[in-house]
Amino acid sequence: MNIIARYISTEIIRYFSLVLMLVIGIYLAVDFLEKVDDFMEAGIGLHRMVTFFIYEIPFIISQIAPVALLLAVLITFGLMSKNNEITALKSGGLSIYRLIRPVLIIGILASLALGVLAEFIVPATRVKANYIWRQEVRKEAAITSREKNIWVKGNHSILHIKYFNPVTGTINGVSLNRFDGDFRLALRLDARQGVFENGLWQLSDVIRQQFKKDVRPPLVKLAETMAVELDIIPSDLTRVVKKSDEMGFVELYRYIQKVEAEGYDAVKYRTDLQGKFAFPLVCIIMCLAGVGLAVRSNIKGSLPISIAYGIGLAFLYWVFSSFCMSLGYGEMLPPWIAAWMANFLFLCFCGFLLINAE
Repeated sequence: MNIIARYISTEIIRYFSLVLMLVIGIYLAVDFLEKVDDFMEAGIGLHRMVTFFIYEIPFIISQIAPVALLLAVLITFGLMSKNNEITALKSGGLSIYRLIRPVLIIGILASLALGVLAEFIVPATRVKANYIWRQEVRKEAAITSREKNIWVKGNHSILHIKYFNPVTGTINGVSLNRFDGDFRLALRLDARQGVFENGLWQLSDVIRQQFKKDVRPPLVKLAETMAVELDIIPSDLTRVVKKSDEMGFVELYRYIQKVEAEGYDAVKYRTDLQGKFAFPLVCIIMCLAGVGLAVRSNIKGSLPISIAYGIGLAFLYWVFSSFCMSLGYGEMLPPWIAAWMANFLFLCFCGFLLINAE
């Protein structure tokens, strides 16, 4: 690595570290102010509160690292442009594209690091942070979820749901067991599917078995549909079901295979899986965009304008990426197109900026 590449790399890493620490501090401060009342009401000690926010840090880094990298590139090249260093290098016969090499290498390394973070660290810390928030602070109902199977312990009842679709809000493979005061089985319901309407679950293809103390066998009733009140609503299931950001690439892929093997819809999870591959590459896109924006002649010497352009570009990327992912969840786009479209279009935009960089 030559002197110029080493200088650029050092400056980018230095500003990246400063921006990242600053944004993490602001994020944690805002999050603390929003949640401190809940922690105090739940009687959670300071040590447990600090533990919760420590578990939040890897997820925060995974979300803001690309933006911090973009700002670091903009600041580095903006200051070089302001101090006429880029002009001097170009006067010496050095092409602007030679300056992109160290930036591109940093972008690739950052993408790999972000992928490792998303695979091994973020899922584990998200599970622990969510457990503290849901069980210890919010004291939500006793609900356990392992892969597809969800168990709900209610008042003299145990509910088992084989699969919950967070997009449609439907439950599949429903089994409800109700018990009497002596904890003897009094009622069992089995249903193929359930939809929440007007405060009740509308179950379909229902088998109802009622057990009485001195009556054998149980009274069995079959029904195409039946309205039942359960100890859970779709919003509760959305909070407790294991989310994609709590799983790594391999675990999510295996989860999809199991869900589809039983005949359930896994489009949302397939879209999220593609997103897990596509998102880390945004570091490369942000690096290239930062160089393209910083060296443009119409904003030369105006570092605040460059930063404003960069923040606007990052915001536009997140909005467009979220929109495309929503189309994937709704099956309006194939999962791989929904996850990769934003990267493709913004990479083309970066290419346009760099072509005109000279």
